[in-house]
Amino acid sequence: MRTIKEIILHCTATEEGKPFTVADIDLWHRKRGWRCIGYHYVVYLDGTIAYGRKPTEIGAHCSGHNSNSIGICYVGGLRNGKPADTRTPQQKIALLRLLSNLKTIYPNAKIYGHRDFAPKACPCFDARAEYCEL
Repeated sequence: MRTIKEIILHCTATEEGKPFTVADIDLWHRKRGWRCIGYHYVVYLDGTIAYGRKPTEIGAHCSGHNSNSIGICYVGGLRNGKPADTRTPQQKIALLRLLSNLKTIYPNAKIYGHRDFAPKACPCFDARAEYCEL
């Protein structure tokens, strides 16, 4: 069993309001040469939480942090081609619920945004500050 120390949030870096699925992201990641989708969970625009990799599998979402983390991605992150927090109200509720559940399973894991480990805007909001109470 993996020791999970980090829960890392991402966005798809796609335009606000445009729906994408696990199958779409899986295709994008396979085109990059990966085995399959790199995230463990994907949160759709309507708040549906879809499964990517099994949590028991090492992800492919944050270089140097994959072996001890869970990767969560929400669909969106761009407004008019620029990084923006485009989470729908349903996505915000779903993310909070998912993170609360994961913190129950992995109580010592800390929540981060991808931007905390890479020079990127992703997930286009300050995940550490927003979820510091979890």
